[in-house]
Amino acid sequence: MQRFKKLLVAPTTPSFLTGIILLAMVASQAMADTVLTVTGDVTETASGHKWHFEESDLRALPLVQFETDTIWTEGTQVFEGVSLAALLSHVGAGDGNLLATAANDYTVTIPTSDAVENGPIIAYLRNGEKMSLRDKGPLWIVYPFSGNDAYKTEEYYSRSIWQLDRIEVVANE
Repeated sequence: MQRFKKLLVAPTTPSFLTGIILLAMVASQAMADTVLTVTGDVTETASGHKWHFEESDLRALPLVQFETDTIWTEGTQVFEGVSLAALLSHVGAGDGNLLATAANDYTVTIPTSDAVENGPIIAYLRNGEKMSLRDKGPLWIVYPFSGNDAYKTEEYYSRSIWQLDRIEVVANE
């Protein structure tokens, strides 16, 4: 019984607890900084075929802004972010489909052919403000619905995924 008590007491020393707390803080901070992960048929990085983007990384890519109405918001909204085309080019994505997944694991399929000039963006600002998780953020794939009637279909509405946090590029076979 005495030996069992020592095992319970030893890990509760102040330096051990401090180390565990610091390790947990560093790990959670690293995870919190990544807002988007892109994997699959992309150019290899130091961590394999996986790209990790912090908000600052997305902001370093060319900015796209447009005004549009959506079926989920009232009135015209101003969205700012990186074009889907620019992001896919940046990561060296192949042709195929994107499995775009939200924080709650909801996934939609988007053909890479949607990534065109004046097409969808990965928005990180709406009306000049960051979007919280509760407000469809922090990232939302938005199509310029008001600028192109072809986008005003159930097919494209279903591809406009919010709370986006990861994309897998799946090559055509």
